[in-house]
Amino acid sequence: MVTVKSRAHLEEIAARVVERMERDFMTSNALTLIVYFVFFAAVHSLLADPRFKGRARQALGRASDRWYRLAFALLAMAMVLPFLYILVFLPDRVLYVVPAPWRWLMAAGQVLAALALLSALRQMGIARFLGLAQLRGQIEAGALVTDGLYCHLRNPLFLFGAIFLWLFPTMTLSLLAFNIIATVYFYIGARHEERSLRKEFREEYEDYRQKVPMFLPRPRC
Repeated sequence: MVTVKSRAHLEEIAARVVERMERDFMTSNALTLIVYFVFFAAVHSLLADPRFKGRARQALGRASDRWYRLAFALLAMAMVLPFLYILVFLPDRVLYVVPAPWRWLMAAGQVLAALALLSALRQMGIARFLGLAQLRGQIEAGALVTDGLYCHLRNPLFLFGAIFLWLFPTMTLSLLAFNIIATVYFYIGARHEERSLRKEFREEYEDYRQKVPMFLPRPRC
């Protein structure tokens, strides 16, 4: 016959088992996110590689010049959706919560980072970034952007993207894993992009690279 004491002990054991299972499930979500990010990075890097673009141009002809960037952007946006599902809808372990008023300062920092991202995209040309300009027949590469934010640093998109991610006031295990691997990928992507720009703009980009820092903004142009 089960006594009150033994029943309480069994309930305690069951609660510990459930807690352990929940913790393992949350850890598996973070690992799933990391594995998917590696897959995402591999696909994204392959499609962004100039050699792959050259093969696509050989296979598809002039249609590749008009449609490649748009298809690339749409695929990238579609592949972001699983990240949002994991981060928003799956159970996760909360690591810390920044209290007020500091959380409002972090939120304000995210707004400023988002505005800086938008400004950098506008300088690049949002239509060209999304592939809409190429679809309208504007195939030729634009000029090297060296003014505005790009006068202070060479990679404002990657810098302000990382700042936006790290300013979330509530940090979970999956978000921490995402932020770490995304920051590393931003750096690798910046290096890869610079090789492409050096090949495209040659001496003009090399002169720009010598004058403007990569991530740490210089105060004056």
